[in-house]
Amino acid sequence: MKASLYSAGIVGTGSYVPDKIITNKDLEKIVETSNDWIVSRTGIRERRIASENQATSNLSTIAALRALDDACMDAKDLDMILVATVTPDMPFPSTACIVQSNIGAVNASASDIEAACSGFLYALNVAQQFIATGFYKNILVIGGECLSRITNYKDRGTCILFGDGAGAAVVSRVEKGYGFLAQYMGADGSNGGSLNVKAGGSRMPASAATLLHDYHYIHMDGSEIFKFAVKIMSSAAEKVMDLAGISKDDLDCVVPHQANIRIINSVAKRLGLDEEKMYLNLDRYGNLSAASIPVALDEAVKAGRINKGDNVCMVGFGGGLTWASNIIKWSMDNKTDKKAI
Repeated sequence: MKASLYSAGIVGTGSYVPDKIITNKDLEKIVETSNDWIVSRTGIRERRIASENQATSNLSTIAALRALDDACMDAKDLDMILVATVTPDMPFPSTACIVQSNIGAVNASASDIEAACSGFLYALNVAQQFIATGFYKNILVIGGECLSRITNYKDRGTCILFGDGAGAAVVSRVEKGYGFLAQYMGADGSNGGSLNVKAGGSRMPASAATLLHDYHYIHMDGSEIFKFAVKIMSSAAEKVMDLAGISKDDLDCVVPHQANIRIINSVAKRLGLDEEKMYLNLDRYGNLSAASIPVALDEAVKAGRINKGDNVCMVGFGGGLTWASNIIKWSMDNKTDKKAI
């Protein structure tokens, strides 16, 4: 990574999940499955579902306001808003523009980023570049999803996995020696068919036929994704540690994409990481796609699992297929610290 003009780091986090809970017991009444089977295969016990009047922008707006409050920052101080999502409110305008209007960020540019479950890390890495070069001072990065809208509750292989939520982070200048130490991103478009939503775009516009064949829902080759995820998350974590010049023993907290407990445990084993360093919340929320990592990050910070000076690794994979990772030396510890410099 090239030397930066400014050090960029996270100065505030926030998250929001809807009130409605669907437990594994609830799913037993809908599809042929069981609580024991779901827990043993995924580690998930329940997930949150947005109400009928909530869209991705609504969840993202609440998370955004909480992150701004945590950063002691006004929305008018923002230069840019990036929203990572595969469930935008609509094709356009972007969900980021809707959030911009909702929070009154009148001075901010706004755009969505689509890299599926890797989206939040892609957006963070983009934000870091704008801050490091001095182009912008304050950027709001959000991962928000309403996956319940594209989940087929007749498909027991996927309906047990996904939930709704949003997480946000404010990226700004921080003191030298802190902030992002390294970033890594990658993609393999040749295997995109193993995890996708086939219809709704220019390739296959909505029609009676696409609705009949459930092409507007998530389709996933579970076994292929499992093998890919374990391999790529391990290598992405190793790559970013190498770029940052640190070892696994230097990591204080790892925030992985919350997809499946067997994937996370396999990654920890491959890396030789103490599982206690892995922050997990998938038992309560399931897979939140782009919202997965930022919701977990906010919880880890609020729970005191991440403190000033800690080396934090975030790593994820997603449809595309995509993957991303970064390492950040945490720069903030309390409200007084959380004022951008």
